[in-house]
Amino acid sequence: MPIPAPETEVVSSWKVACDGGEGALGHPRVWLSIPHEAGFVECGYCDKKYVIDRDHAHDDH
Repeated sequence: MPIPAPETEVVSSWKVACDGGEGALGHPRVWLSIPHEAGFVECGYCDKKYVIDRDHAHDDH
């Protein structure tokens, strides 16, 4: 059985929080900043990939 690919989420914020979801699959909440050059960031715990929607992105203050 193949290993499923990590989840990808398109977001409109350059800073995202990831906690791995609910239940046993979760992990401590971490804040991730998406580099402007790359346009995406991956969580070091669960490998979830967050991709910025550049057309709807807004800066966080």
